[in-house]
Amino acid sequence: MPLTNYKEKNFDIDLKFGNANEEVVRSIFEDKGSIEVKTERDKWVETGNIAIEIKYKGRPSGLSVTDAKWWIHVLSKDDKMKFSFIFPVSVLKRKVKHIISEKKGRLVMGGDDNLSLLALIPISEVIKNEL
Repeated sequence: MPLTNYKEKNFDIDLKFGNANEEVVRSIFEDKGSIEVKTERDKWVETGNIAIEIKYKGRPSGLSVTDAKWWIHVLSKDDKMKFSFIFPVSVLKRKVKHIISEKKGRLVMGGDDNLSLLALIPISEVIKNEL
């Protein structure tokens, strides 16, 4: 799409909106917001799910105990980052609880030696905006 076809009548509104969200992203990466970064390897491509750790060895861990304000979930394939989700931790916690309670995702044991309780969440569900 050529840049010259842009409708400029809403430019000031779009600029305000863009600047506000740019400031949120800037604050995440400039130490005004703490982050938790988790990376999924290739399995998500086959399953369509992401795995979020809830417990380790029976104790709360991962999303359950993070002090971070933001959760960044990186999806990689062949050791290369493909894309990421960035959520406020409070929103992701609500989403995971909702998805599990609605039986659209499930809890499974996994990770090293199957010692982690993981929420397996379909990517299509995690990106819905119902919460």
